[in-house]
Amino acid sequence: MNEEPSVEAVEAVEAVEATEAVETGVGPARITWHPARRVPRLVLALGHGAGGGIEARDLKALAAVLPAHGVTVALVEQPWRVAGKKVAPAPKTLDLAWRDIWPALTKPGLPVISGGRSAGARVACRTAGELGAHAVLALSFPLHPPGRPEKSRAGELLGAAVPTLVVQGGNDPFGRPGEFPEYGRGRASGVPPGVQLRGSAGARAVVGDGWAYELVEVAHGDHGLAVPQRADITQDEALTVVTDAVVRWVAELGRRRPGPLG
Repeated sequence: MNEEPSVEAVEAVEAVEATEAVETGVGPARITWHPARRVPRLVLALGHGAGGGIEARDLKALAAVLPAHGVTVALVEQPWRVAGKKVAPAPKTLDLAWRDIWPALTKPGLPVISGGRSAGARVACRTAGELGAHAVLALSFPLHPPGRPEKSRAGELLGAAVPTLVVQGGNDPFGRPGEFPEYGRGRASGVPPGVQLRGSAGARAVVGDGWAYELVEVAHGDHGLAVPQRADITQDEALTVVTDAVVRWVAELGRRRPGPLG
């Protein structure tokens, strides 16, 4: 006698990875969808960095874990990567492509968390307000070029104007956790001197009222969130720090209405 398939088996069949080509003003992009394995409630869109693609360890880990928590993960490949180019274009070109990809990300009719790693995190921060992103996930946010802390990009991070989670390696040469501004992690009376906020006047006003970003450190992690063999945590444990933090944060997003801290 044939047995009815288990719920797990049905979910495994339904949650099939799929790819979608998306035309943009700078060439075709590609989305790899990892559907939620229960009733979906959010889309997490993740762009890659300037030196790699969606095979990055943290992006793959999130795509494997988040669907079990009702989050559809969309791994987005920028047109330059799809075209096989080795060097990323200027930031404004990356932003243009992300804007053109956005309608495909919102097509499921769910709130979209805009995110990415490194250069992809910058894109997410710069465009979050205008695109109506639910929140921003910034993996390995490049706070400054290596060895150039005076070239701070804190304004991009603080100007996202939506709830933001930063996941940063403890030894990231593009910005260690201790280098990130205290402003923005709690109530603040004004933008600190020297920080130029991007976005609309409305976005700047919201930031000035104390939008908080949260920062989670991956001990010993470099810019790729790799940990050395001598570290007191393994690579798998480091990735668990990433996925656990995002799962918790996503759950908290569902329990509060986004807005300035009160």
